[in-house]
Amino acid sequence: MITKILVADDEPDLEMLIKQKFRQKIREKEYEFVFAVNGKDALEKIAEHKDIDILLSDINMPEMDGLTLLSKLNETSPLIKSVVVSAYGDMDNIRTAMNRGAFDFITKPINFEDLTLTMEKTIRQVDNIKKTLKAVKENNILKMYVDQNVLNFMGSREFESSLIVNETIEATVVFIDICSFTSISEKEKPDTVVSLLNNYFDIIVKEIIAQGGYIDKFIGDAIMAVFRGDYHIDRALDACLSVREMIEKLPALTEINSFKPNVSIGLNSGEMISGNIGSESLKRLDYTVIGDIVNTAQRLQSVAEPGKIFISEACFEKIKESFDCRKVGEVKLKNKDNAVNVYEVIE
Repeated sequence: MITKILVADDEPDLEMLIKQKFRQKIREKEYEFVFAVNGKDALEKIAEHKDIDILLSDINMPEMDGLTLLSKLNETSPLIKSVVVSAYGDMDNIRTAMNRGAFDFITKPINFEDLTLTMEKTIRQVDNIKKTLKAVKENNILKMYVDQNVLNFMGSREFESSLIVNETIEATVVFIDICSFTSISEKEKPDTVVSLLNNYFDIIVKEIIAQGGYIDKFIGDAIMAVFRGDYHIDRALDACLSVREMIEKLPALTEINSFKPNVSIGLNSGEMISGNIGSESLKRLDYTVIGDIVNTAQRLQSVAEPGKIFISEACFEKIKESFDCRKVGEVKLKNKDNAVNVYEVIE
C-alpha cells in the first residue's frame, strides 16, 4: 500500500533532495510525496489530497509557521501523523510541537538515515490506526446488516461452543461522560439531541482511535473504551487528555441555553475478563470486558467533576513519572467497602 507524505518547507532545494533520497521508494510506489511551501499551502494540499498519511513540517515558514499548522491539523485532520523537521531544535520548540500533536521531531541539517527510520516508525503507527478504523467500521456494518449465512452460523453448535472462549487480559478501560447532557435531552427536540450527541461522540472516538483504543460501547451520553497492547495505560491517558482538550475548545451553544460541552473521565488499568456477554437464547451478545477494574473505572468517572480525569492509586504509581497528577484524596465509591485514594491527571 502506498504511503502519501506531505512535506511543508520553504527551502527550495528540499523537494529535489527528498526525491533523490527516496527515489527507490517512489519508483516502487511505496511512497508518494506532495510538497507545500508553508502552512497555508499545506492545509490547501490536505484539502486537495484526502489520503495524506504523514506530514513532515518545518517550523519557520512564511504566511503560516509549522507550529500554527500543527494546531490547525489537530482540529481538521487529527488522523494525519506529523513529524517536525526543523533547525530550531531547542526544548521549547520541541515541547510546543509535541503539545500540538507532533508524533516526532528531527533537527536540521537532516540526517536521512534518522529520517527514514522515523518515517518507518510513523508509518507503522498510521497503519495501526487504519487497521483499528477498519475493524470499527466492519464491526458497525456487521451489527447493521447480517447475512443469512451468518445467522445460520449463530444458531449452530460451532457458534455456541465459541461463546465459551473467554480470557483474562491486561488492559486499560476508560469511561468518558458528556457532562449535563441530560438537561438538553429533556428539553430539546429528539433530532437536535441525537445530532448534537453524535457530533460530540465523533470527536471523542477519533481521539480514542488515534491512540489505538477501541470503542467497547456507547452508554447513553457516555463512552466506554478499551486499550490493549504496549503502553496501553499511557496511550489511554494521551487519548483522554486529547478528548478533554478538543471538547473544551468547542464553543458554547447559545441557541441551546448556552450549553458548554465538557467531559468527566474515569480510567483504570489491570486484569479484566474479556468475552461474549449477553443472552445466548436471544443471540444477543457483546464482546466486552468485565471485572472490578472496569467497575472502578466507571465509578471514578461518576465522581469526577467536569473537566477532570480521575484514576486509581495503582494507576498513578504506574504513570507518575510520565504525567503530571494531583492527589484528590480518599473518595467513597459506590459498592466499595473502603474509601479509595484517587488522583487527578493534569497533563
